[in-house]
Amino acid sequence: MNTPKPRIPAVLCFAGLDPTGGAGLQADIEAIVSMGGHPLPVATSLTAQDTRDVKAVMPVDPRHVVAQARAVLADVPVAAVKVGLLGSVGIAEALQGILAGCAGVPVVLDPVDRAGGGAALADDALMDAIVSRLVPRTTVLTPNTREARRLAPGAGTVAAAAERLVSLGCQYVLVTGADEATPCVVNHLYGDGGLIESFEWPRVEGVFHGSGCTLASAVAAGLARGASPHAAVAEAQQFTHDAISNGYRIGAGQLVPDRLYRVRRRGRGNR
Repeated sequence: MNTPKPRIPAVLCFAGLDPTGGAGLQADIEAIVSMGGHPLPVATSLTAQDTRDVKAVMPVDPRHVVAQARAVLADVPVAAVKVGLLGSVGIAEALQGILAGCAGVPVVLDPVDRAGGGAALADDALMDAIVSRLVPRTTVLTPNTREARRLAPGAGTVAAAAERLVSLGCQYVLVTGADEATPCVVNHLYGDGGLIESFEWPRVEGVFHGSGCTLASAVAAGLARGASPHAAVAEAQQFTHDAISNGYRIGAGQLVPDRLYRVRRRGRGNR
């Protein structure tokens, strides 16, 4: 008699469709698969972009976002949720309702406000909606330093911004430092008691397209497998650093993290 295979943990992903394959849903899919999960991609926005920058964002009707998610949720047990690019306040409001029906499921939120090339992806109204509607339901929030300041305007420091976000109901805030002009990349994990740990990583030369998506999705995959938030954050950073270190160029702009580097390495070894 065949023994049933263990169920692969499923991660419900809300993000935009990036036609370059560097960020958004494809980044989520590749990272989650590499980390042992099964991605359930829900498109929140269509985008026109290349590896240099985003040209246009076309948000999906919030009703269609809800329809996508409800169809999947009625069929598949979801072990974690990852939220990326939203595109509109209406979609943030729709997600609040979806997450209300996912009691006990961990949520990773990447509060995307700007493309790597500089294009704005979230106005103040959308950032306010993220804070009021989604942050209180978030297990791990993964802003960079600029996004942390925008989410908590008036906070004197990044640490104060993270602590304010935790006070709103978010369990953990991982503030990433790749955008800072420091010799190494330093990421800080905050929780209910303030700073939990600082992680220092060698800075990899180049600008990368989709590194934030990669990190957030890897955290979600770890949580889906049952890891603690601290363990999921640590493992996801290592995975993201390795993916960036193995990054490659597909266009004339930013490099793409190789989220499938383990598979490619095994393939080369079999030749």
